[in-house]
Amino acid sequence: MAEAPRDIENLIELMAKLPGLGPRSARRAVLYLIRKRALVLTPLADAIQVVAETARECLTCGNVGTTDICDICASNKRANGELCIVEDVADLWAMERAGVFKGKYHVLGGTLSALDAVGPSDLGIPRLVQRVVDDQIEEVILALNATVDGQTTAHYIAEELETRCKVTTLAQGVPIGGELDYLDDGTISAALRARKVV
Repeated sequence: MAEAPRDIENLIELMAKLPGLGPRSARRAVLYLIRKRALVLTPLADAIQVVAETARECLTCGNVGTTDICDICASNKRANGELCIVEDVADLWAMERAGVFKGKYHVLGGTLSALDAVGPSDLGIPRLVQRVVDDQIEEVILALNATVDGQTTAHYIAEELETRCKVTTLAQGVPIGGELDYLDDGTISAALRARKVV
């Protein structure tokens, strides 16, 4: 059985390391890129080169952009005393897509995890607490995932900030358009606990 040339195999191996791509998906993607070299591969390679040279993490919040301080942190319009805590940049971008939150963010870069030996200092939680004090934050909104580690992290941060500002969390429960029959027990339980007067 013929194998691909080493350079192409190397590209397949690198692509297979991307989230959601295994070896077979990576092979199909690379073959597609080669077939569409002028239309997709060359522009993609150019875009990857630009991002590799210019992308950086915001020194204030941890967002990804092309400057040391991202547009959100630099905006005076966003300085409303609200700070939304998220696990990673993808969560920040999801919140921004919704277009509802008008404050600033803080990206933890993960969650507390005893199994993985991730502690508060690994996530920069002491720096977060100092930021809340320095920026005179009035409300911290914990927008962490509803996993065990996410909830543990939220609880820890809430305890650290309880005397410094108001701490809230996103509501959890039945999604809009969701049917009870398709929801897991934890979601139904959270929805019942977070019920409100109609």
